[in-house]
Amino acid sequence: MAEREVDEREVDERGVDGTGAIVREGALDRVGAAFAPVVEATRARLAATFDADRLHSAYLYGSIPRGTAVPGTSDLDVLVALRAEPSATDRAEVRTIESELDDAFPEIDGAGILLSSMTSLLSDGERYDGGFFVACLCTPLLGQDLAELLPRYRPDSVLARETNGDLGSLLPRWRDRNAAATTDAERRSLVRGVTRRVVRTGFTLVMPRWGGWTSDLTRSADIFGRYYPDQAERMRAVAEAASAPTANTDVLPMVLDDLGPWLAEEYAAVHGVPGPR
Repeated sequence: MAEREVDEREVDERGVDGTGAIVREGALDRVGAAFAPVVEATRARLAATFDADRLHSAYLYGSIPRGTAVPGTSDLDVLVALRAEPSATDRAEVRTIESELDDAFPEIDGAGILLSSMTSLLSDGERYDGGFFVACLCTPLLGQDLAELLPRYRPDSVLARETNGDLGSLLPRWRDRNAAATTDAERRSLVRGVTRRVVRTGFTLVMPRWGGWTSDLTRSADIFGRYYPDQAERMRAVAEAASAPTANTDVLPMVLDDLGPWLAEEYAAVHGVPGPR
């Protein structure tokens, strides 16, 4: 494993507070003016669809609450936490909201609403997955913030293992999807999902050594490259593909057959494999 120490002057830029805990990365006051109307429309549509007996809370995540969204290019990403497990009716209703928002606001390149239950997000099995996602990567939009009921998270090996330690199990599924893909839309979707996950896995591999958190894909690839310079160029190429996914790319075979298997093996060696959920 090739690695080197990082200048300690970077500490203030690592997204952690004075205790070393990861600071929530988004905020409503970072939403750009171009996206304010769609955020307010999302809030209104969710409140009108789910009453207080059904809806516990709703959150924004992704580039819009981070303030890095690009009009006409960025997605609207939303998490809805219900008081009970989502039903088929709940899922149908959010699909309708997604379509309405996508049609009404050209500023977004699609709306995606994840549904979960507060019980699931607060469960022991989701502590380092859904729980971490809510507490550190989501910005409250409606209701009581579930982060108040979750622990403070630190950029340690436990978080690394439990959030992204399953790459080895994902690679065979991705290969199957790649072999079965018949349309450009299917291939573009696969490239998008695979490349983003691989960059994030590369970053969390080195996260405890760097001592902080970022969701920025380019920065994640650069930080990874400081510790694994032999793999830096390939990871930067993956990050570029993740930022602008296309159906025609040479990156996917490289990821599935070379970088991905190496990364999964190195990850398991450094952090171990996730516990059962």
